Amino acid sequence: MTTDRPAPAPEQYRALALSTFAFTVCFAVWTLFSIIGVSIKEELGLSDTRFGLLVATPILTGSVSRLFLGLWTERLGGRVVFPAQMLLTAAAVWLLTLVQSYAVFLLAALGLGLAGGSFIVGVSYVARWFEKERQGTALGIFGAGNIGAALTSFVAPVLVLALGWEGTARVYAAVLALTGIGFLLLARTDPEHARRRANPEARPSLARQLAPLKDIRVWRFSFYYFFFFGAFVALASFLPRYYMGAHGVDLATAGTLAGLFALPGSAFRILGGVFSDRWGARNVIYLSFFVSLVALFVMGLPGGRLALQATGGVIEFAIRVPLGVFVALSVVLGFVMSLGSAAVFKHVSVYYPGHVGAVGGLVGMIGGLGGFVLPVAFGLLLDASGIWSTPFILLFFVVAGTAIWMHLAIRGFERIPAKPVPAAHRARADGGAGRSAPYGS
Repeated sequence: MTTDRPAPAPEQYRALALSTFAFTVCFAVWTLFSIIGVSIKEELGLSDTRFGLLVATPILTGSVSRLFLGLWTERLGGRVVFPAQMLLTAAAVWLLTLVQSYAVFLLAALGLGLAGGSFIVGVSYVARWFEKERQGTALGIFGAGNIGAALTSFVAPVLVLALGWEGTARVYAAVLALTGIGFLLLARTDPEHARRRANPEARPSLARQLAPLKDIRVWRFSFYYFFFFGAFVALASFLPRYYMGAHGVDLATAGTLAGLFALPGSAFRILGGVFSDRWGARNVIYLSFFVSLVALFVMGLPGGRLALQATGGVIEFAIRVPLGVFVALSVVLGFVMSLGSAAVFKHVSVYYPGHVGAVGGLVGMIGGLGGFVLPVAFGLLLDASGIWSTPFILLFFVVAGTAIWMHLAIRGFERIPAKPVPAAHRARADGGAGRSAPYGS
């Protein structure tokens, strides 16, 4: 819960800058398997399904860990939990270079996945420094730290060529450990945790922390995030392999093209926070779903030839999305996914200001599970069909189903007579649109 009196601006910016940098490094580590996994796949001779499981394993840890990391951050404060998480992850990444078998790789990947849990730690920490009117923008800036996925796409292939995948992992482990130490030395205790430390009775019980999770709205937010974040992580891991397999480019080029998807999906998350503060998170999510549907429909078109029987004979059409068009659509898709991700956490901070850690932890966990489930599903689809566009067809139906659920829920809520709500939940939730109550999205 944020305090009524905002912290001094320099302290706010200090917390935001440190958290954003730390999250960027953590996210770069979290998606490392998207690059070094290609070398491990060749070294171990893995099938697409087994490779998809290996890439998705860190996502599983990063997802499940978000719930208890969110609870711990509410109790212990981000200044303690954030560096502890980074140092533990750095040790796991270093140990990754010492194993040989596939089974042990999976175990080491579970430890690497703790980097993904950093998101909810940072969200809870940053939200406590800012007043509600600026939380959307602040969390959007923090969320831009998932630009770490783009950094890995650009930098890791170069490191792999120069140092091998083991050397690359050691570099990542060292940078993450230094970041954790720096955060511990430079960060300050957030105002809310300082207040609770001065008054131990203000610390919430576990039952109180978990109480909001009974609200169906929390689960709707979670499934929005399943696509916006989970599919973003899945695609960041899948696209290098897609470009190499479907278009025959080399690893360095594939990493660069995948980075073009991840870059707007990260950098423009700031705009998602600003737009949510100004025009309402619901409108931003609607826009993101619509554009995603259009982009995924085109990206999912399978390559081949279509034959039509005409009066003058058979007319054949070549169906293939050119590489340039596909890359452009991936950039657009990454952009709107970033807007939607920021809008979801604007919802969380407005509807559940005293439970950002617990609610955000669940939302982040479900979203992160999307990043685990989807790569495995991609591998199964590829093994079964051999058609490279099937993952995008799957995502099209995921978006369509989620968007329909959201729209039906909102329409159902609007038919319920309005009830008085706290003033803090008014206007702000709708971006100043003047509605008298939260709109149930």
